[in-house]
Amino acid sequence: MNKNIGNISFSIVAETIRQARYNALKTVNAELVNLYWQVGAYVSEQLSQSKWGSKTVQQLSDFLLKQDTSLKGFDRKGIYRMVRFYETYCKTPIVAPLERQRHSIENKEVKIVAPLVSQLENGSEKQIITKLWRQIQEENIKDTLLTKISWTNNLIIMSRCKSNEEREFYIRMCIKEKYSKRELDRQISAGLFERTMLGNAKLSSSLKEIHPDMTDSFKDSYVFEFLNLPEPHSESDLQKGIIKQMKNFILELGKDFLFIGEEYKIQVGNSDFYIDLLFYHRGLQCLVAFELKADKFKPEHLGQLNFYLEALDRDVKKQYENPSIGVLLCKDKDSEVVEYALSRSLSPTMVSEYKTQLPDKKILQKKLHEIFENNNEAE
Repeated sequence: MNKNIGNISFSIVAETIRQARYNALKTVNAELVNLYWQVGAYVSEQLSQSKWGSKTVQQLSDFLLKQDTSLKGFDRKGIYRMVRFYETYCKTPIVAPLERQRHSIENKEVKIVAPLVSQLENGSEKQIITKLWRQIQEENIKDTLLTKISWTNNLIIMSRCKSNEEREFYIRMCIKEKYSKRELDRQISAGLFERTMLGNAKLSSSLKEIHPDMTDSFKDSYVFEFLNLPEPHSESDLQKGIIKQMKNFILELGKDFLFIGEEYKIQVGNSDFYIDLLFYHRGLQCLVAFELKADKFKPEHLGQLNFYLEALDRDVKKQYENPSIGVLLCKDKDSEVVEYALSRSLSPTMVSEYKTQLPDKKILQKKLHEIFENNNEAE
């Protein structure tokens, strides 16, 4: 067999195995989160109807652990977490598919509970057990966003986020970016939700036309506290810090970004020019040029970036790729100056600012609250 063909064939088998394992893990996770929801729903109802008290929850935990000593997460604290999980989302749109599922449970045979029912002599007891089983089984959230992320990340979002909107935002970001526990924790601390809501990115009209969905891929402000930059710092310091911390930088940008190179050389005529950082975005299928400025935005910065984009599109971009995007990353910017500078720009560019320290979430939340209040008053 040809060696290259053999390697490709082997790679296909390896990828098939990897995908199957990933799908298996997703299935196990969905079942686990769904189980915790079902238990939380049932215990919540018993507590709300005053049928159970705190001692009963402890007795349930003792009973379960006695049945299976290897069982994890079902101590008293764990069961109350499941209750809180259910009560946090049970009345939100995020579990809307649940209502459709409930109707399909009624006509299903109660096969799983049959051995327990057969042990009972009293007919009314059998009816009670069957009814309780159906009550638990109809709480099925497998087709909702909640089962698409790990239980650990669900707990982090549930404990740290204050509103349904914020919780859903981070759930969707976990699905999109595949955040680990550490990455999710860092994004919440960095106020990603608030920055995204507040960040009305100033985009050129051509950028909106060429990439109408690009606002989901870029931010109005970025947080680079992991660079540990001195104050003041130069553009060279910023660039070297980013290269050294490229993994963290891409986590802040978004995992669809692929790094191509620093000081990327382009030749125009007899002259050489260098782009600070060049990336490729898989979702948008285009090159993304980052120009770094360690000072406040100035309109003349755009001329250089526009020149780079023209050179990329003429000489570097593949035929099947979309027009390149330029991001001017400044330490500070005046939004009105940015708006004026971009209003007549024909080039797909945007201006973002970066912070070298984690923002104060309370200040971001206050600003966001003020915007919501102003919008409500306007309506």
